[in-house]
Parts: sequence; structure tokens; C-alpha cells
Amino acid sequence: MKIIKSASLETIDASDINVEATFTKGLPSFTIVGLISTSIQESKDRVKSALLTNGFKFPPLKITVNLAPSEIKKRGSHFDLAIALQICFYDKKEMLFNDYHIFGELGLDGVIKDTKSIFPIVLSLSKQKLIKKVLVCTKSAEKISKIPGIEIYIVDNLEQAIDFFTLDTKKESYKNTNLEFKSISLDEKYYYCDDYELDFADVIGQDMAKFAALVSAAGSHNLLMEGSPGCGKSMIAKRIRYIMPPMKLEEILEKAKLLALDYKEVDFTPLRSFRSPHNSSTKSSIFGGGSQNAKIGEVALSNSGVLFFDELPHFSKSILEALREPLEDNKILISRVNTKVEYETKFTFVSAMNPCPCGNLLSSIKECRCSDLEIQRYKNRLSEPFLDRIDLFVTMNDNLNDNKNTVTSKELHKSVIKVFEKQILRGQKNLNGKLSDKDIKKYCILDNECNDILEKAILNFQLSYRSINKVLKVARTIADLNDHEKIQKSDLLKSLNFRKR
Repeated sequence: MKIIKSASLETIDASDINVEATFTKGLPSFTIVGLISTSIQESKDRVKSALLTNGFKFPPLKITVNLAPSEIKKRGSHFDLAIALQICFYDKKEMLFNDYHIFGELGLDGVIKDTKSIFPIVLSLSKQKLIKKVLVCTKSAEKISKIPGIEIYIVDNLEQAIDFFTLDTKKESYKNTNLEFKSISLDEKYYYCDDYELDFADVIGQDMAKFAALVSAAGSHNLLMEGSPGCGKSMIAKRIRYIMPPMKLEEILEKAKLLALDYKEVDFTPLRSFRSPHNSSTKSSIFGGGSQNAKIGEVALSNSGVLFFDELPHFSKSILEALREPLEDNKILISRVNTKVEYETKFTFVSAMNPCPCGNLLSSIKECRCSDLEIQRYKNRLSEPFLDRIDLFVTMNDNLNDNKNTVTSKELHKSVIKVFEKQILRGQKNLNGKLSDKDIKKYCILDNECNDILEKAILNFQLSYRSINKVLKVARTIADLNDHEKIQKSDLLKSLNFRKR
């Protein structure tokens, strides 16, 4: 029996699927089996039309196509080409498809089309080292050519696909393409964008908040900005992604994979993702879920990028409390009856809130009309365990004449890249904000004077063990910004200044 290799996506990982076919005597029919979805069931009509349009005559036999193994649920229209080739070569017993994985949706005229799932499938198979050669259309090849270590071959219609396996000619593979962006070379290449669509130069004043944004970007530290409406909280949050550290190829491909899973156009720019869900969003849309298959949510889509919650206290209590796990563990497990999937959540959490329900408590212009009870109730929407997971707290004023100093995103980005280089050259696997307890002891070393200051701060601010680690990680990033090899007194004091009182 001839076997054609293909694959199916299970949540975010792909599984190898073998496309088999039998042709037996009986009433002529065409059946596809193997726990298939509606999109695969519909491929019967697409395959039939494509074959008949290209002059192929269906054999008067009972055709059964099986997608094995049967316990894996399959979905997607990319099986069309593999199914069509099985039927085309039904009478050629010696036909071998070697190590080719075949993907492509068929048009009614036999033209092969790209689908959103092909790129994430090939990337997942490549990571698992399950794929060597792939046969796809040109549009698919343009995307997957960024994945290293794969031989890519192109066919744009059914006739070319048939000739590919029947004609004894030399097969030219599609060349893998490199990313055309600025890069720095450390242990490997890291790419970055120097196109600042949103610039920090547009933000007037707010020097402390800008510095906090710089620290947040350089070390991937969680940030909470509190201030009156219109003081620049959202402006700063939206500009952080443009000054974040460079990305290695693996991160860029993973970002593109998440975009494809979100049914967006694949993007290979080294600009980290920015997700900003509204406070009316459901818990499932934030964390992922669904009644049958666990679908990807905002916390997974923002991996390696920024997750921004504007009007933080207006998010539901259940969402804010559930956010504690991905903020602490940098991963989240979504469990359903039929599916269990674990996502990485190494995002930088940025949030903004007003100081009171009316927003004018810190205003120098307007008068606050909230009672003490209303303000307390508003603040109590954020629990202590949740706030304990925030690294940087900044209170912003609305006095636009306070400071006219301007700093550009280009200047801030240069500082971030320097700090990034220091972190990589130290041998860190993660940015400062995501260091493990073991790594904190290794990289966040304090001298005796700093230890004394920290001990006093623990008593005065009643710092938890988690808060102490946050202080040390932020101090490490500030030390890197100040070009200090070890954390100094000034770095630690600035870090403590960013703790919530």
C-alpha cells in the first residue's frame, strides 16, 4: 500500500498523519475516514472536481481514503493534494513518495492553494525533527522558507504535482530565505527593527514613567502605571514594544506561528507582539479554551511580547486572579475533556489604571468627587497576591509643564540593546525579569551595604519573598542600564522606589 505523509495540527503542535487509500470492487464510491472534520469531508468534492477538470477518469471502484492514526482528530483543507495524488496513482504499485510531506488545498480547477495552518504545521514538525522534504505551492513556500533545515519543493497545480512524481527530471529545491533586518551576533543572530512607528518623543514630560518603561522593556518586567486620564499611560504602553530587545530566529518563527493560529497574516518582522484586550473580554478569550478544543488565548498570543490591560480594575476579578499563574510560572495549562494544552506565557505585562473611579484624585486641574469608601472599594479590586507579581509601580501626574525633556524611542532602544547584550554575554537564558530563583542567586549579588538596605526595606515595606526577588531583578536591570557589573546602592534604592507602598 502506498503511503503519503501529511500532518494535522493539534492545538499548537502538529502530528504526523499517513494518507492511505484502497481501491476495491463494489459499487463506485469515494469515502474518507479517520476521525475527520467537516473541512476534510468537503475535500471529496474539491478533489473530484480538480481531477475531472484535469482529464482524470475516476476508476469504477470503491475508493476508501484513510487518515491514520484514527485516534487523532484531523482538520484542515491542506490534505486535498495528498488525497488527490493517492487517487491519481491508484494503478501504479511501484510509486514511492519517499520522505515528502505534502500539503495544499485544491481549487476546483486543480490550482494548489496555501492555507493558514501549513506554516505552523511545518514549523512544529521541524522542531520535532519529523520533516525533511516538503511539497507545497509557491505561496506556502515563501513562508516556510524561513524555517531552516528543510528541503522545499514547489508545485502550483495538480498537473505539476503529477509530473513531479512521474517525470524522471532533476528536482530543484526552493532556496531558504534569510531575514533582511538589522542584527547583532552574540551566541547566535538576534534581529531588531529600527522603524519606530510610535515614538516616545511624542510623550511630554513623565520622566519617571519613561524610565520605568525603559526598565520594563530592557528586562521584561511587569509594569503598572497609575494616573489621571490623559496623562500618557496608554501612550507609553503602546510604545514599549518598539524598544524591546532583539529577537532570535526561533522567537520570530514562533510569533509567526501564533499569528497563523490566530488566523492572521504571517509576519516575520522582529517586532514583538502587542495584545490589548478590552476589559469586557471573557475569561476564555484571555486564557484560551472552548467546549471541544482548547483554543489559544491572549496570554499565549502575547508570548515574548507585551500584554496590555488598560483600565486594570475594570477587568473581572476572576480574570485578574487567574492571571497570577501565567505571571508567576510563565506558562499556563488549559484542560478540557477532549484536550489538554500547555502554552508558554513569557510576556511583559503592562497595565494602566486611574487612582479613583472618577480619575481625578491625582489631578492638579480637576477636583475628585469620589468618597473614601468608593476609592477603597475601587482599589480593593486588585488583590495583594496579584499586585505582588508586579515589578514596577509608577504614579504619574498630569502637569504637562512639569518637564519638557524629550527622549526618542531610538535612544531608548539603543540602551535596551546594550542591556540585552550584557544579559546574553553573562550566560543568561532569560531576561532579568524572568530569572529563576537559582539564577537570581547567581546574577543578582549584593554587597554588605546593599544587604543592610534590603533588610531594612523588608521590615519597613513588609516585603514578601516574591517581592524581594522582584526588587533584586529590577535592581539587576537598572545596574545594567548604569553599566555596573554588580548591583550598587543607587541601583537598589531606585529599584525599591518602584515598589508599591
